[in-house]
Amino acid sequence: MRIGILGCGAIGSEIARAASTMDGVDGVWLYDVDPDAVALLSDLDGATPCADPERLVDAVELVIECANKGVVQTHVRDALAAGKKAMVLTVGALADDALRAELTELARANGTKLYLPSGAVMGVDGLKAAGEATLKSVTLVTTKPNAGLDRSVDQWTLLFNGPAREAVQRFPKNINVAATLSMSGLGFDDTWVQVAVDPLAQRNSHKVIVEGDFGRARIEVENLPSPTNPRTSHLASLSAIALLRRILSPVEIGA
Repeated sequence: MRIGILGCGAIGSEIARAASTMDGVDGVWLYDVDPDAVALLSDLDGATPCADPERLVDAVELVIECANKGVVQTHVRDALAAGKKAMVLTVGALADDALRAELTELARANGTKLYLPSGAVMGVDGLKAAGEATLKSVTLVTTKPNAGLDRSVDQWTLLFNGPAREAVQRFPKNINVAATLSMSGLGFDDTWVQVAVDPLAQRNSHKVIVEGDFGRARIEVENLPSPTNPRTSHLASLSAIALLRRILSPVEIGA
């Protein structure tokens, strides 16, 4: 499979390096608005720099977005319209109901797939399974150190307490997991989110609390930050790499 990566920052670079070593990958096409970011990956086997995103979309079979909502609205849309598979890491963009519906319909109409990695949380498969019965509540509690939220506080501070739709709008670069959980369970308006900053925290923490007909679950993850971006958990890139491996594998595990 020919893989294209739109956005070669911290996460995109990690995915590109992993993809270049995977069985079943027939080359990795790379684009970033900063040509230097692409140049840093020139040592990868099978790497092909692209001068523009349109050329990348034309060349590959799977487009992986690691950039921003604007790229989801344009080049991911173009990929699905052309019958290409697409993976979106800026999952918060899909809090836009109209955009989500359009991308879903494009994938359906063109016989392709839109993939969303689980991101910096665990338990998404279990949440999806629980949703086959009745879910009563889904709550996400996210705590990050000052660097993770661009804050400078001297004590634990609750920054937000409300529905996931608003959380995604308030913290577009920090709370993609809220969007993933929303689409896996109760939706953006009925998934509850708390965001806090803790100057003593050494890790990004996510607690997911789910109640429903299945029972009650509490999943807690303490993530180390990405080595190159303190605002992002390392697990976020690892989940995208694992999803890519799942796409390529003849065997699928999980709900």
